Amino acid sequence: MATSALSLTNQLCRFSSEVHFLFINKNFSTPKSTRLISHVWSYSKTTRIPALHSANGYIKEAIEEGEGMVDSDKVRVLKQKIEVLGIKCDDSCFPGQYYHLLCPKCKGGKTMERSLSFNITQDVDVAMWRCFGTSCGWTGQAFADSRMPIAGVNKIFKVKSSKQVTPENVVLEPLGDKLIAYFSERMISEETLRRNAVMQMSGDKYIIAFTYRQNGAIVGCKYRTMEKRFWQEKDTRKWLYGLDDINEATEIIIVEGEIDKLSVEEAGFRNCVSVPGGAPQIVSAKDLPSIQKDRAYQYLWNSKEYLDKLSRIVLATDGDTSGRSLAEELARRLGKERCWVVRWPEKDDSRCFKDANEVLKCLGPAALKGVIQTAEKYEACQLHRLN
Repeated sequence: MATSALSLTNQLCRFSSEVHFLFINKNFSTPKSTRLISHVWSYSKTTRIPALHSANGYIKEAIEEGEGMVDSDKVRVLKQKIEVLGIKCDDSCFPGQYYHLLCPKCKGGKTMERSLSFNITQDVDVAMWRCFGTSCGWTGQAFADSRMPIAGVNKIFKVKSSKQVTPENVVLEPLGDKLIAYFSERMISEETLRRNAVMQMSGDKYIIAFTYRQNGAIVGCKYRTMEKRFWQEKDTRKWLYGLDDINEATEIIIVEGEIDKLSVEEAGFRNCVSVPGGAPQIVSAKDLPSIQKDRAYQYLWNSKEYLDKLSRIVLATDGDTSGRSLAEELARRLGKERCWVVRWPEKDDSRCFKDANEVLKCLGPAALKGVIQTAEKYEACQLHRLN
């Protein structure tokens, strides 16, 4: 068996020098000849990682014993919870890897496709899934503790993209080293990224996926390339990014982008949300439209139950003309009497810093915290500008 295992490992190394392997090169104890193991190679399209399976599980057990990675009690609890929901997950599903399973909601459609992307996190605390069937979109989480599973619908395929979206080219995955380094340059820590469930999408390019969540369930997703090309899911309900962070808040901070929300967290404020779209070029001279017709700001009305209870709202939008216009439009809808506005510090004699992330990168978290804490009453700031 030891010789066979080494031989298989060598074959795997020759298969590709660019992939990581689930099979670990170790000497396993040899079972009796009457209990020979039949090995089969399978390729996971979701993880792009070759997975070695054993007919009777000896190799799986040996890897678990040797690496000490699997908490069997947590795994058992998670599998019991997802089985109730109809998700069939056998013993070949390892924590930390992604798998394509048959979705119990859409049954794979007419083609019986395994469109459910399933993952148990490496720490074995959470099981997550998402169906990439175009007519389904079922998504949710189950927890190894006493919390009940969260499940809902999130259709992520209707995106504005020139490339056709399929389960093979759009799969949410944990952040890789390259994207962690990308955010590190912007002074955003890995801890903040993981707490906000920032993820990457597999495919030809590195794509950042900001997951919009409500009560833990994914209700939307915004995508961004490293070259700053943005797109969102089409025809999905708009929300503020970071809703779960203001669930119990009476004071919040509103910024203009997801990275600015993460930057404000680095300065010590978690009660921060970001608008999901861009800013207007100018302030509208018209009266406010009805809620039903106020399409550009539907994310405010969809989040009304969170915003109505607030006593203080700090507007920390970008410092350019569009950012100031956005602050005015937000204040008109939220009530100027409970709004404060951030004044970004001067960069040089002719310019001010543009946004929260630029202040964080150039001046540090303490400076960003001070800028937010010294925000001015919105109405007083308007009067100052008029004078």
